[in-house]
Amino acid sequence: MTTKIHLVCDGQARALAFVLTGGQIADTSMFTDTLDEIHVRGRGPARTRPDRVLADKGYPSKKNRAWLREHGIKATIPERDDQIAHRRKRPGRPINFGLEQQQRYKGRNVVERCFSFIKQWRGLASRYDKTATSYAAGLNLAAALQWI
Repeated sequence: MTTKIHLVCDGQARALAFVLTGGQIADTSMFTDTLDEIHVRGRGPARTRPDRVLADKGYPSKKNRAWLREHGIKATIPERDDQIAHRRKRPGRPINFGLEQQQRYKGRNVVERCFSFIKQWRGLASRYDKTATSYAAGLNLAAALQWI
């Protein structure tokens, strides 16, 4: 069985939170669970909500967008081609993905850089650990090293 890492990182490619699931679990279903894991301590109360979320085309479900609106989080998530085609048939709330959003979306490579840093540890890249607990411990260690 494979393992999938659902990860949230900040603008400097440092991991903030992650959820470990089986490989067959869809990314879009774990979106809100992963964002709920954010808990960054600092001066004052711990920060648990980002100002904006940049995500790829694997996450633009109605449920995720509604959750983001409900929590006051701005989103930069492009629509999939099938969603755009469906919208043409049945008009609804338009998704504004103009030039400003496109410029913001160019910053999404930060997530890929975060994964690249974490998976430089060969044990995480090739999933040598037998249990999810020890694999998650390795992820925590790699994420902690990013912050040092």
